[in-house]
Amino acid sequence: MANILISDDHPLTLMGTKTYVESLGHHIAELCSNGITAFNMILQHKPDIAILDINMPGMNGMEVLEKLQSSQPKTKVILLTMHNEISIFNRAKELNVKGYVLKEFSTDVLEDCINAVLNNETWFNPELSGQMQINTDSGSEILLDKLTFAEKKIVQLIGRQHTTKEIALMLFISEKTVENHRSNIMKKLALPAEKNALLVWAVTNMPGR
Repeated sequence: MANILISDDHPLTLMGTKTYVESLGHHIAELCSNGITAFNMILQHKPDIAILDINMPGMNGMEVLEKLQSSQPKTKVILLTMHNEISIFNRAKELNVKGYVLKEFSTDVLEDCINAVLNNETWFNPELSGQMQINTDSGSEILLDKLTFAEKKIVQLIGRQHTTKEIALMLFISEKTVENHRSNIMKKLALPAEKNALLVWAVTNMPGR
């Protein structure tokens, strides 16, 4: 039996994952709905595993993973996410993630992932290679080339955690124009229509942010 922390800002996903993990015989150390709480609770409880969503308020799962490398390296992180972009997956591997599970397959594979991680192995969703929504020639630099100068500036500001209102004031444009740019950027980058998807991409990929 392992002590496991779970963090997800979607209540149904959070409770569903809790019920599933408990059915495997594991103990839930803590349930969290945002990244800051998750990070603090990991430091406090030192669970064996932290199962984190990537898109969370406060700190996203990637930021929590990065901060844990120096402050609580004993807790192994599994990212449970909708994100199947190769850039985000590769960044997670660079940050020493131990498991990467796509939510659409979680009921079939999460048990295997947890068992592998507890055995000091890494485990990544087998379907990842077929599900990556990106061409082999479209790394982050090539994707950035698709953006206009204005769009690149907006992505850079998003990566610096600025809100739509703040970006509008900084660039002397309307908030509606910023939102239109965001929509176009997400289409060009082939990002899922998921909350904070563009923020996560910007934090992970945007140079000079």
